[in-house]
Amino acid sequence: MSVKEYMGDRFKQFGPTTWSIKNKTTIYLVMVFITLAGVFQFITLPKEQFPDIVIPNIYVQTINFGNSPKDIENLITQPIEKQIKGITGAKITKLTSTSVQDFSAIMVEFDTNVDVDIALQKVKDAVDKAKTDLPTDLTQEPIVQEVNFSDQPIMYVNVSGDYDAVKLKKYAEDLQDQLEELPQLNRVDLVGAPEREFQINVDPYRMQAASITYDDIARSVANENLDISGGQLDVGNMQRNLQLKGQFKSAYDIEGVIVRNSSGDGIYLKDIATIKDTIKETESYARLNGEKVITLNIVKRAGENLIETSEDVRRVIDEMKEAGSLPPQLNVLVTGDQSITTKVSFNELVNSIIIGFLLVLLILMFFMGVTNAFFVALSVPLSMFIAFLLLPLADIIVGANVTLNFMVLFALLFGLGIIVDDAIVVIENTHRIFMQGHGKISSEKSAIMAAGEVWIPVLAGTLTTLAPFVPLLFWPGIIGKFMIYLPTMLIFTLAASLIVAFIMNPVFAVDFMNHEEGVPQKKSAIFRKPLFWAFVG
Repeated sequence: MSVKEYMGDRFKQFGPTTWSIKNKTTIYLVMVFITLAGVFQFITLPKEQFPDIVIPNIYVQTINFGNSPKDIENLITQPIEKQIKGITGAKITKLTSTSVQDFSAIMVEFDTNVDVDIALQKVKDAVDKAKTDLPTDLTQEPIVQEVNFSDQPIMYVNVSGDYDAVKLKKYAEDLQDQLEELPQLNRVDLVGAPEREFQINVDPYRMQAASITYDDIARSVANENLDISGGQLDVGNMQRNLQLKGQFKSAYDIEGVIVRNSSGDGIYLKDIATIKDTIKETESYARLNGEKVITLNIVKRAGENLIETSEDVRRVIDEMKEAGSLPPQLNVLVTGDQSITTKVSFNELVNSIIIGFLLVLLILMFFMGVTNAFFVALSVPLSMFIAFLLLPLADIIVGANVTLNFMVLFALLFGLGIIVDDAIVVIENTHRIFMQGHGKISSEKSAIMAAGEVWIPVLAGTLTTLAPFVPLLFWPGIIGKFMIYLPTMLIFTLAASLIVAFIMNPVFAVDFMNHEEGVPQKKSAIFRKPLFWAFVG
């Protein structure tokens, strides 16, 4: 279009750009809001190393003592497998089983498109159908549970010291109670802690002489080891609950149990058995540097901030030490903290984005000049902030809460150079029209004309850039669940770059693009100015 045509009143316009130029104050307020909201989203979003991917794997375990692996296979594993293979309405990709002495384990892997709750319910129904074919004397009924990979511990808290096992467990349980109050944690598991056990060692000769059976002993102990409610008692205007505490707390309590009192002379349990307050046979072990410790496995809730959760766990430990709840001689050591590597890698990736932004700015300065380069470069953070605000929509596409993980950050880094393409075209066209007018065309009219000329080509170019990423949204399998974050964030960011290029950049151009009198300097002249190198340094 020639300069004379620019002078006319009839020219192409793009409605949203024209509106934004006529309402600059509103646009500036919107940009401030987007900036603040985007920064808030960036700070508060849960930060993880990898996306939280839910894989529909269901685990079935059955225990039956006194059976060989062959018997477990024939009597338990095969009947359950037969019913699971008959599941309809949910595709099973893999079915594996293990039969060992006294134990049967079956792993059912469903297609990634199957909802976990549906898969769990279908396996439970299949196991219920198989129960009619299972032995009636099973030690433990089949347990069906979801295999959730997000339930892996994020860190380990190891408690050790010059204390006996029972005292050490008491400190570990106190720490466990405090940590479980954190809302970010799903659970805290104790490993290597001794379990208290009362052993009733019966003398068979005395038992036979008293005509008492093992069932009599078991029944008597079970009947006495109870807390019984006594109803309510009116006290003035209040009602108090009455309860009879009968649960055993020591070996002395068990010794006083009356097993039989038929002839008026009661037979106490201590008369026919020896009661020992001891520790149960160890089933789990925890060691650190060759020494026995009690380990607390910290498992966070899905979607919670890994870094903040780790910091809160360490804060609780420090507060308990300062308050005296944990003695100074007690050693509490944190190991396997995933937040350390996550924090380092996260900061490195964020620094890469910042360095990439600065490099983009320097390249734009060389080709477009300082003023126009800053206009264009501002589209990078604004586009990212808008993308952060669109994350609730990303939750719908991904099917889970989107966290600030490496895939999201890599998508932003990957699209860093593409984001500025739209702004480059709009700002450069605005600058061209403005300069060719030699002061006869205002910056407002230049921006309106520039947007009207290029909005269709820019839109077409952005859509062609986005098109190859759309099929990635439908990538099947576990890899697809992992990679869906990349196209989702790229689509949001590039779509946001269109909004910035045609709504916000023209407002910058109108307010800061001034007509140069005399002979204009070359755009590369900025590199000969000391202030530029002072800024870079």
